Amino acid sequence: MLHAQIKATIRERKQELAQDITAQHYKDHPQLHQQHGEEGRAKCRQDVGHHLTYLSEAIGLEQPELFAHYIAWVKIVLEKRGMPSQILADNLHYLHDALLAALPAEMHDIITAHLEAGLDTLAKSGEEHSYLSPEAPHHTLARDYLHALLNGERHAASLMIQKSVTSGIPVKEIYLHVFQPVQYEIGRLWQINEISVAEEHYATAVTQLIMSQLYPEIFATERNGHTLVATCVGGELHEIGVRMVADFFEMAGWDTFYLGANTPSDSIIYTLQERNAEILAISVTLASHIDQMTQLIQTIRRSDAGEVKILVGGYPFNQAPQLWKKIGADGYGASADEAIAVSERLVGNGH
Repeated sequence: MLHAQIKATIRERKQELAQDITAQHYKDHPQLHQQHGEEGRAKCRQDVGHHLTYLSEAIGLEQPELFAHYIAWVKIVLEKRGMPSQILADNLHYLHDALLAALPAEMHDIITAHLEAGLDTLAKSGEEHSYLSPEAPHHTLARDYLHALLNGERHAASLMIQKSVTSGIPVKEIYLHVFQPVQYEIGRLWQINEISVAEEHYATAVTQLIMSQLYPEIFATERNGHTLVATCVGGELHEIGVRMVADFFEMAGWDTFYLGANTPSDSIIYTLQERNAEILAISVTLASHIDQMTQLIQTIRRSDAGEVKILVGGYPFNQAPQLWKKIGADGYGASADEAIAVSERLVGNGH
């Protein structure tokens, strides 16, 4: 209960807290205004708001590792854009002081424990290595595919994938060893400020287009009589992961209905009933969207489709593997193959 109260209080007062924390930071470091001006102050206030959102979510879920992983990620984002990690560390200390001053004493230990998890990670974390390992299967294809995407060569990217499938590379291997690591690498390149948001979005859109071109191969699998509905919560911009998972289910013989992001709850429930779905797969990539996922699960549990088995996945669950239990899901898959195995157990086909 106390964790939930802290989360609610931080969320309610986020704007006020962000304003006060930024003001104190700039007061103690006047050089920041000289270096970055009012635009920098506004960006700092926005960043503090993000810190508070992720902190409140981690506290509400009693998962300090979620905040720690967020800080490790944002450290690299800021450093690669000219902001030393010490500035982030100072900001977190101001955030800590502000929360202790604003919230009752019985909440202080919880707040401190979660912030210390972030500060500890800040001191240790470093830049991630490339996701395109020379030892990985189909490394050359993955490297050339990434090169085509970053050079805006959509037709060349499509052609090399089509030729690879025609030459005998299974579609599943293309997903596992080309699409997946390349998408991870694109995200890393944005994080370290080597590509723009526009380039990231272009690369993702091209991969989604090429995935659709492979559907004749994917849908050729013999059906097994099971049905999956897959979706993302509202506001999720990174929906390609759950689409890949849905395609893996198709390749395993399932009938799938991919709803994408921002599908209203009542439409999801209608589809579950209309298709007599046995599994609903929901994905999030940002911990700040866990709340929406929890609300969606609760809505479905109260509906006429409440007996459906709910499978969750995405980055936050990989960082906190027990998180799925806290939000009321029936299972969690760290990978597409694991998601299928878990689903088969849930519908009674596994051992």
